Amino acid sequence: METKIVKAADRRRHWDDIYATKPETGVSWFEAEPAVSLALIERAELPLSAHIIDIGAGASLLADALLDAGYENLTLLDLSPTALDCVRRRLGDKAGRLTFVAADITRWVPDRIYDLWHDRAVLHFLVEEEGRAAYRRSLIAATRPGSQAIIATFAPSGPQQCSGLPVRRYGRDELARFLGDEFRIVESFERDHTTPWGSMQRFHFARAQRLA
Repeated sequence: METKIVKAADRRRHWDDIYATKPETGVSWFEAEPAVSLALIERAELPLSAHIIDIGAGASLLADALLDAGYENLTLLDLSPTALDCVRRRLGDKAGRLTFVAADITRWVPDRIYDLWHDRAVLHFLVEEEGRAAYRRSLIAATRPGSQAIIATFAPSGPQQCSGLPVRRYGRDELARFLGDEFRIVESFERDHTTPWGSMQRFHFARAQRLA
C-alpha cells in the first residue's frame, strides 16, 4: 500500500472515505471485543459517573461495552462525522446517552474536564511535531491532576504505517517523554492485535495518571 502524507485540511476527507466505503468489520483496527481497553478502564477504578472521553472513537464497540457496564458520562470524539454516524445507527436510542464530538484533536478546545482520556491509535498518526504538540495541549486542557489517560499506539516493532498513512511508534520511554512531567505511567505493556484478515499488529498500551 502506498504511504502518503495527508495535510490537516484533508484528514477528515480521508477518514470519512474509509468509514463510508468499508464496513465496521473491514478495517484493520476492528475489535469484536475491546478487551484490553476495558481491562485498563476497570483498573482505573473510576466511578460509573466518571467523565470519559474516547479520542478517535471511530465506530469502535467500546462505547457499547461501557454503556452496558453502566458508565453514565461518555464522550466520543472523532475527526470523521461519518464514523460517529455509524455508532449512532448501531446504538439507536442508546446513542442519546452519549455525547458526540466531530473534531480534529489537534484543533479541539475541550469545554469540560475528563476523569479518563482513552486513545487507541490516534496519537501514532501524528508524525509531525506540530501535531504532537497540539495533541498534548488538548490532553492537558481536558484533564486535571488525578485524571488518567489510556493511550495505545503501534509499538516499536509494530507497523510503520496504517491505512496508507505513516505512523510514529512508541514504547514506554518514548511515551513517557511525550507526556512529560505532568504524567506518571502507572502501567504499560505490549500486545498483539489480530486484524480481521489475520495479520498481526504489535501495540503498546499505557495507563498514566496526571500529576500536575
